[in-house]
Amino acid sequence: MRIGSRRQYVDTYAKPTSYGSKDIFTMASKSSTLGSLIHLVRKKNSWTLRQLSEKVGIPLSTLAKVETDKLSLTYDKLQQFTASLGLSMTEFLAQGDAPPATTLPVFRARRSLTHRGNSIQISTPNYDYEYLCADLRQKRMVPILTRIRSKDIAEFGEPLKHKGEEFIFVIEGTIEVHLQFYSPVRLSAGQGIYIDSTMGHAYVAKDCESALVLGVCSSEDPNLASELISLAAQEAESTA
Repeated sequence: MRIGSRRQYVDTYAKPTSYGSKDIFTMASKSSTLGSLIHLVRKKNSWTLRQLSEKVGIPLSTLAKVETDKLSLTYDKLQQFTASLGLSMTEFLAQGDAPPATTLPVFRARRSLTHRGNSIQISTPNYDYEYLCADLRQKRMVPILTRIRSKDIAEFGEPLKHKGEEFIFVIEGTIEVHLQFYSPVRLSAGQGIYIDSTMGHAYVAKDCESALVLGVCSSEDPNLASELISLAAQEAESTA
């Protein structure tokens, strides 16, 4: 229509931004708007507004206003928009969903030095344990220096079991590793073994008075160190 010497155009693609109870945005994330979703589609595909306009058949001026949330599209035009991009309405609206939360580390930039004043020592009939880096709490990895004194599996008693996994590296002497589901294996200085700690396991010294090993136990449980120390303490008390 013409008013004076100026022209006004009625935009049949858009409507003012006011949303009723049946508005399409009730299906989208509360934190999303039509403009933000269109902007997201455009940026994901590295399109300019003009390129997007040509792909969906909606005037450039209209898309510019919709993307800045100054206008909205009718439901029919929104269907035209998504269909032109090969998206279902659900796929289009789902872009506004928040990404899954990621689990942040419990601690950051931690460190601990090994020295005699920073360990917990417990002696049992079979082992002399030294739990290293004792100043760190809620460790996912527990380093243990262990002197293996037991020489006979028949006298060892019940094999140990606990949550997680462990790696044992022989520093001095020779050990024989007894596992619940495997035949015994011998390891000498410089050799190691990685095992599932929930499986019954026992280490005994062979052809030497005692053997020294470095063990590292790991688990998702931040209380693993406390559990291991508690188990060793119970064993020590039961034979005291």
